[in-house]
Amino acid sequence: MEQAFLVKILLMLVIAIASIAWFRRLGLPAILAYLLTGMLSGPGGFDWFSQQQMQSVAELGVVLLMFTLGLEFSLPRLLAMRRTVFGLGSAQVIVTSSVVVLVSLALGLSLVEAMIIGAVIALSSTAIVLKLLNEQGWLRRRHGELSVSVLLFQDLAVIPLLILLPLMGSESQAANHSEIFIALVKGIVAFVALMAFGRWALPKLFDEVARSRSNELFVLTTLVVATLTGVFTHWLGLSMALGAFMAGMLLGESQYRRQLEADISPFRDLLMGLFFISIGMLLDLTLVVSFWWQVLVILLAVVVGKIAILFGILRLSGESTKIAATSAITLAQVGEFSFVVLALAVNYQLLSSEISTILVMVAVISMGLAPALIRHCGEIIGAFGGMGADVENHSVSPKVRQAQVLILGYGRVGQTVARFLRSEAVPYVVLDLDPTRVSEARIAGEPVLFGDACKRSLLLEAGLLDVNMLVISFCDGRALEEVLPLARELAPQLTILVRTRDDSNMTEFEQAGASQVIPESLEGSLMLVSQVLYRCGVPLTRILKRLESERRNHYHYLHGFFSGQESDFTLEQLHAVALPASAWAVGKRLSQVPVARLRIEIRAIRRSGAEVENPPSDWLLQADDILLLQGKPRRVERAEIFLLGG
Repeated sequence: MEQAFLVKILLMLVIAIASIAWFRRLGLPAILAYLLTGMLSGPGGFDWFSQQQMQSVAELGVVLLMFTLGLEFSLPRLLAMRRTVFGLGSAQVIVTSSVVVLVSLALGLSLVEAMIIGAVIALSSTAIVLKLLNEQGWLRRRHGELSVSVLLFQDLAVIPLLILLPLMGSESQAANHSEIFIALVKGIVAFVALMAFGRWALPKLFDEVARSRSNELFVLTTLVVATLTGVFTHWLGLSMALGAFMAGMLLGESQYRRQLEADISPFRDLLMGLFFISIGMLLDLTLVVSFWWQVLVILLAVVVGKIAILFGILRLSGESTKIAATSAITLAQVGEFSFVVLALAVNYQLLSSEISTILVMVAVISMGLAPALIRHCGEIIGAFGGMGADVENHSVSPKVRQAQVLILGYGRVGQTVARFLRSEAVPYVVLDLDPTRVSEARIAGEPVLFGDACKRSLLLEAGLLDVNMLVISFCDGRALEEVLPLARELAPQLTILVRTRDDSNMTEFEQAGASQVIPESLEGSLMLVSQVLYRCGVPLTRILKRLESERRNHYHYLHGFFSGQESDFTLEQLHAVALPASAWAVGKRLSQVPVARLRIEIRAIRRSGAEVENPPSDWLLQADDILLLQGKPRRVERAEIFLLGG
């Protein structure tokens, strides 16, 4: 029995993998692939699992989703955009949900069902819209800011919705005013308690965790915080998702936000996949076939209706026709949180399976259409209104200067590089893993982000694909081995400079993708040499030429030194061999000396006070020549014996 269950899980995962690959190739969201997997695996398909079997795991996925949405929710940004957020956002949500409620009541549905359907349709997809706006470079355009304002209010509107849904599902089926008042008071108490405790305790907690430099502890703490806050609000009789959202909102303004997102992302994506699979299990294929025309009619009504409502609101607020139409098309789809609302409504027996199936299909298709609608909104506007297809010329504000250099590590070297870049007005951004250093730098106004450079998502968040140069200023071997190949994979043409202690692994770093490796100890020697030569009267151009030659030859002549009492005999050394008249090598040409077999190098030959570096192979050795040999001590010793005795 257990083996059969495991086989079913394996088959479900295979379907999920194949579906995601297929949908990705078609340019469609992965959410649709999970829903298809749920449809095939659930009671309406192969009937491998029931929706109840997935419920507990799926609920944890919702908690992590809401925690992530909370991280993205910015109170300062909300206050800065309060006019458009609370004006435009509230108008869109209130008008859209009110229209849907009236239509639903006219169709004979109950008030509770109408309110839930209104909330489901009023919400748009934050994940899809933000991703597509960012891809198109429209986030800072006027229609992009208007769209973000509406999405911010929709996130805010989620809070009372999460408070009221459990109440609507109570056994009384019709919550009276006192119950609603009590639920709202509980929500306010939970909000105040979490805000008061969280603002004081959570930053201190994550400061201590970050100082431990343990990635496992950071991940575990993040999961525990998200789950515990959910349990707290659940204990108050509210939704677990509400507590997780508040916890994320509290941490969203901290320096750990990006690291939290990166750490929780794999767990969230996996559990959210299971959540959407469980949503897919709610779909009955026979019902979908039976109600296919209702699905299409409702889909058309939802998309056209949302566009018309938001377009009208924006035109009344004074926006141009182009911007109003573009913003309306951008928000025409149904959002991913609508699935959460539908799942909770079904769980609390507030909606029938027929209605939930129809709404899920409408949401699925609208999200599938969203990428095409947003990417081609200019053409759509031009086709219907003759207003032209250019939606990118409506800039709302001057674009912030984009960073040209990304610095990984903000220690002594990283700060020195940043200081010189700042003096030359070259914009840069820094990623560092020391919480105290990041905190101090951010207070001083430095563009420093907290995070582990080994995380793909953090490198992308820091702007790896947009900068002209990456500077890796730390010398942690493990991190270098992970960061360098990852950065080169993500940005094949990027210039990458790597700082190391010495050049012991220089070749390996270059093979891993470094454009240039700067060994700290050897560069220090070169700087000292340059000062000595300059003060001795050597022309600056000649000095620079010699330094460049050393770097180009991988610091070849900075290796091999005369040994002393405290020499490291594992390193190559220099050794001078004077050739007496009786030496075997006298009268021989250098080509006759088996240098490769002896595994040494003849660096130079001194004759009559003059030194010739890299002597040619046809050089004729004479008595009293002094050969400078470079190699490991034992090899140099064997070479000397050979040169003298043959």
